[in-house]
Amino acid sequence: MAAPAPRTWDALTAWIAHTHLGVSSGFAHLVGTEPRGAAGTLPQPGSTIPGFAVAESVHGKRLTLVGRHRFSRYALIFSLAEHSDETLLSARSHAVFPKLPGALYRGLVISSGGHRVIVRRMLRDIGRSAERR
Repeated sequence: MAAPAPRTWDALTAWIAHTHLGVSSGFAHLVGTEPRGAAGTLPQPGSTIPGFAVAESVHGKRLTLVGRHRFSRYALIFSLAEHSDETLLSARSHAVFPKLPGALYRGLVISSGGHRVIVRRMLRDIGRSAERR
């Protein structure tokens, strides 16, 4: 993105706080997310949004969110690398999908390509926000 790391970090954390990564309270209840709701102040360690808790927060460098629900245990790691006045923002996800229900959920969300589309859209929206700031 054509924005320095501090602006990109602010855009990232504001976007997460505003959108809750697209996890509604209804979905959180339906699949039994832990954590279930929002608490604390993002991006402080231990703060939460539905489905995610901040496990690690290194200002301007890395944000690690973790969570679980009936079908999966997961982590979403955002990394920022600054180069002059531009920042490379990347997102990596790691998940375990136990037993048959987990495998079915994985097929629905990951294997369908839906997860990839959502992550690309998320990074694009955060980048646009960072560039406008």
